[in-house]
Amino acid sequence: MPTLRPQTLRPQTLREVLTSGKPTVGGWCAIPSGFSAELMGRSGLDWVCVDTQHGLIGYDAMVPMLQALAITGTPAIVRVPWNQPDHIMKALDAGAQGVVVPMINNADDARRAVAATRYPPDGTRSWGPIRAALDDPGYSPEPVNRRIVLAAMIETSEGVRNMDEILSVPGVDACYIGPSDLALGHGMTPTLAVADPEHEKLVLDVLAACKRHGVIPGIHCDGVTNVRRWHKAGFTMTTLGSDAALLRQAIGAARREIFGDTESGSEVAPQGTAGNYA
Repeated sequence: MPTLRPQTLRPQTLREVLTSGKPTVGGWCAIPSGFSAELMGRSGLDWVCVDTQHGLIGYDAMVPMLQALAITGTPAIVRVPWNQPDHIMKALDAGAQGVVVPMINNADDARRAVAATRYPPDGTRSWGPIRAALDDPGYSPEPVNRRIVLAAMIETSEGVRNMDEILSVPGVDACYIGPSDLALGHGMTPTLAVADPEHEKLVLDVLAACKRHGVIPGIHCDGVTNVRRWHKAGFTMTTLGSDAALLRQAIGAARREIFGDTESGSEVAPQGTAGNYA
């Protein structure tokens, strides 16, 4: 008699992971490589973002990266280049379980992003789930609308002024802060290492708004220390770092261990660069 393979549990969806109430740690893909995405997906992270805004990833690289992540069972989200329906719909049609939309400045921006992520009557997303429906024989608008995650980025002075309006828009599920752009938009040095008290206040003000509106609070980090810091503050969606930054940091650390800190060229790039941005 043939031996039946044990039935595996269904992987959690991105929404299930992010709404569990537990702090999560995600990965960030900036390198256009299916293998890099697979490595990130097999590393025990809760979710992985494929960055098509500031990463080096175009649509033709994004698709095999989403395929690679699907193999690992790790939920995938895509940061789209801009708040445009074509970017959002193509990422979702390719199999992303959610999108991070940059530069949301007001409620109208938020409503446009929501509309592009949801099928009618909840939105204006057109029908064409060419890859998204492959492993879902019951794929249909209503359950998909409930499953998709939209993370709006509040990172400009206008976005901060309008954050309560933005976060009250139905369909905005999460808010993802890029500390570098948040600083840059307020006349500060762009960095992920939030040290300036005014910079920290901006971050905590957005966090408080997320809590007021029941929105998942997310923030881009550059390592373990900041992940722990922001988990303690109340953020539940945090990023450990990008594949590019983690690779460069590991190489820099190994080289310094070999040659010592004074060896010429052994330094890694300053905080907030070296592949970490947002």
